[in-house]
Amino acid sequence: MSQNLSAQLKKVTKENHQQLEKLLVTLLKQVVKREDYVKILKLFYGYFGALEDKINLHVGTAELPDYLLRRKTESIANDIKIMGGVLPSKAKDADLPIIENSLQAFGALYVIEGSTLGGKIIHQMMEKKLNLTDNEGISFFKGYGDQTESKWASFKERLNRQIDIQKASPVIINSANETFLKFKTWIEKNS
Repeated sequence: MSQNLSAQLKKVTKENHQQLEKLLVTLLKQVVKREDYVKILKLFYGYFGALEDKINLHVGTAELPDYLLRRKTESIANDIKIMGGVLPSKAKDADLPIIENSLQAFGALYVIEGSTLGGKIIHQMMEKKLNLTDNEGISFFKGYGDQTESKWASFKERLNRQIDIQKASPVIINSANETFLKFKTWIEKNS
């Protein structure tokens, strides 16, 4: 294989990633008050919360040493509560990608971890648009702060070290694409 798995993933998930991104940008541009922002947080909580529950069954610190620090559900929940919102229900199994092994879990994690890069832009946008601070409900989108790029690089490095890349690649790619598609459908259905 001429390229590593993370580079291949970026290429073959590009269309689904861009469609999801376009939908999210449209919703973010419509945010004019805190309640609008809370609705977006609830979309992420419902989907990422249920997705992480499934991933947790197949990935832990053995597969990704800093995995516990990478979980997003708690920070989304805290932001919702700080903003005065009530936690919504999590997505049902039918709304999520199939995750029955660690390779599929890594495909879903590719989407979640990659979201931290765009999250930094959303963080700045909401900070400015709604005059918020990190203590006022935008910690989720801050991601790992100054460590976001290095955390993304370390995740991709771990992803690229799958035992048998030839067998792992299609499974991870399918899972990542399904994660993007299902997240887009979740947002369309719940926004």
